[in-house]
Amino acid sequence: MTLPDHALDAIVVGSGPNGLAAAITLARAGLAVRVYEGAPVAGGGLRSAALTLPGFIHDPCATVVATALVSPFFRTLDLPALGVELAHPEVPAAHLLAPDRGVPLHRSVDDQAVALGRDGTAWRRLVGPLADRADELMPWVLGPVPRPTRHVVAAARFGPAALLPAAALARLAFREEPARALFGALAAHAMVPLEAAGSAAFGLVLAAAAHAVGWPVVRGGSQRLADALVAEVRRLGGEVVTDAPIASLAELPRARAVLLDVTPRALLALAGDGLPAGYRRRLERFRYGPGACKVDWALAGPIPWRDPELARAGTAHLGGSLAALAGAERAVAAGRASRRPFVILVQASMMDPTRAPAGRHTAWAYAHVPHASDVDVSDLVEAEVERAAPGFRDLVLARHVRTALAHEAYNPNYVGGDINGGLASLRQVLARPTPARDPYVTPISGVYLCSSSTPPGGGVHGMGGFRAAGSALRREFGIRARPIDPAPS
Repeated sequence: MTLPDHALDAIVVGSGPNGLAAAITLARAGLAVRVYEGAPVAGGGLRSAALTLPGFIHDPCATVVATALVSPFFRTLDLPALGVELAHPEVPAAHLLAPDRGVPLHRSVDDQAVALGRDGTAWRRLVGPLADRADELMPWVLGPVPRPTRHVVAAARFGPAALLPAAALARLAFREEPARALFGALAAHAMVPLEAAGSAAFGLVLAAAAHAVGWPVVRGGSQRLADALVAEVRRLGGEVVTDAPIASLAELPRARAVLLDVTPRALLALAGDGLPAGYRRRLERFRYGPGACKVDWALAGPIPWRDPELARAGTAHLGGSLAALAGAERAVAAGRASRRPFVILVQASMMDPTRAPAGRHTAWAYAHVPHASDVDVSDLVEAEVERAAPGFRDLVLARHVRTALAHEAYNPNYVGGDINGGLASLRQVLARPTPARDPYVTPISGVYLCSSSTPPGGGVHGMGGFRAAGSALRREFGIRARPIDPAPS
């Protein structure tokens, strides 16, 4: 179906999870919606591709979709009915404390407490209530902050601890290195120094999600989830147009609302002289974070970890002690590539064998690198894996490397290789992209920002798109967005 230009109510530019969530929300309200995507395939960070050898399915960016399962928007979708099947690992994640010693992150809080020994009670006390109250907590966390919530108890448990530096909270809460390092590795997903205020929030959210919903992958590749969202847009009467890059807002057909799944840098380019000088200056001050250098592997067999605990985990964190993790992230933030980087590795084919030919496997890993780095650190990444899994390099049939700058070339929203849509500093979490009562509204009438550069930031959750669409519906059409109620299970 092709919608005539004169019939359009709303346009979405960009088809990442946020753009597609915005389109679905608008279409649910009965609006005629068109999505423009510059790439040949919709999905943004939710794509799959044959990066190495025939028969091996790789996800260029997002693979683990834990935030989708705690996202109030995604819970309105009946994913099985849309053809999306999730595959859970036996253990969501594990942190490599030493080459032969992994620290697991279990689904069960009780199992986690047992695994952490003397720190088990402390973990249960810190993370357990957040996992138990995830249904109350996550809608508040995954939105503009600060703002009131009726779930005062859940917010009170999360807020004070979340504002702390991750390294400080780890040392305050836990007595022994396994728990401290495990929490530090979770917090390091933020790509900010572990001494930074607010960095603890990332560790708390990811730990709570692991216990509440797990860290699954999409069977058959992340593209399956993007395709399901596109299908839902079309089922609701909307349109998704690919291979359609937009260079200026002036190129778009007339519509009462335009939602942009782009970064502030792209908004500046799209708007040209249409932005007031003050707002333009604030967007120009928006900071982007460190980049990621990622390597995808086609493997002849499973990774031969020294510690079998790592073989059970869907995600492996390689980084050693809390001090080592903090040092590596501090160096990257200062513009230096660490010689012993913190490595995040996902072995998706261990829980989803459809991603590789029989007996073969896929895996990927990335290291944080300075912003806009064009340095290939895949040798350093592979060295870290080889220390923990001797013989790993002998299993590599093919590899594909994407540096931080190559990430930006692949997806313009990854400015300088920043896969989170902007630096996750406390200031930019509280005011993203600029200080505003409604962060999705721009000074241009009818134009809204709905990307990971708006609250709540990066991740496969769609909440930036959902909330931006809610603002557009209310302001432009006098419609209140459909309440967020879970789809029937």
